[in-house]
Amino acid sequence: MTCAFCLFPGARDAQEQNAPTTPSGLIAALLAVFPFVERVTGIGGLFFRSKDPERLAAWYEDHLGVTPVPLTYEEAPWISQSGPTVFAAFADDAEHFGRPQQQWMVNFRVRDLDAMVAQLRRAGIAVEVDEEIYPNGRFARVHDPEGNPVELWEP
Repeated sequence: MTCAFCLFPGARDAQEQNAPTTPSGLIAALLAVFPFVERVTGIGGLFFRSKDPERLAAWYEDHLGVTPVPLTYEEAPWISQSGPTVFAAFADDAEHFGRPQQQWMVNFRVRDLDAMVAQLRRAGIAVEVDEEIYPNGRFARVHDPEGNPVELWEP
């Protein structure tokens, strides 16, 4: 039996050491070459300091639809749609965040960037739209009331 897995170095030896005709033998062969590693399944929260947490939570809810942390276990937290998430460390002197002391930036996926930009501007919020269209989508940036950069991304 030939499979794509068999093309990887060491796969043939690992497969021959196990029962090659049974599914468990193929799984054992896979694990011999690619040992299982536990991984996180997504971001469970984003936590940061704020001068006025209640006011800032209200801003995110009013303008971006991110509901605040529930007060009881009976209330549901904000549920995001699944999709691509980029987790990246930037150089200490990166200018992408704006202020040199800025340690974090959140990037929210949006369904319709133009509609979101119009909605924010109607609310009096300054929005910088990047006019370039990238292979991975379009971007805009706002700042929350405490000056934190918030990137908006339409994939």
